[in-house]
Amino acid sequence: MGAEKGFSLIEVLVSLAIIALIAVGFLSGLSTSLRSLMVTDEMTTAESLARSQMEYIKNQSYSTSEDYNEIECPLGYEIMVLTSELQTGIQKITVSVNHHDEYVTTLEGYKGDR
Repeated sequence: MGAEKGFSLIEVLVSLAIIALIAVGFLSGLSTSLRSLMVTDEMTTAESLARSQMEYIKNQSYSTSEDYNEIECPLGYEIMVLTSELQTGIQKITVSVNHHDEYVTTLEGYKGDR
């Protein structure tokens, strides 16, 4: 018999299966990378909000009765501030940031009566 020309059906199906496996792995990697990027962006934004709020509070005059929870935030973010008097003239400040009602980060600092 003569030399065969072209591909058999089995060869084509095997090559398509290999291509499909490679594509699934590639798309899975892209999905994981995108999710990682979103989480990193969320953490960076939350840390920036917490640091700026902490600096704002530290630059205010010393007061034990101020409420710092009325803070404007980007869409979906919420900042909670707790202050507690550790001893006369020293406050502990805790700034927590949530994104869509899920905890993201907390920053703690201290403020003294100067």
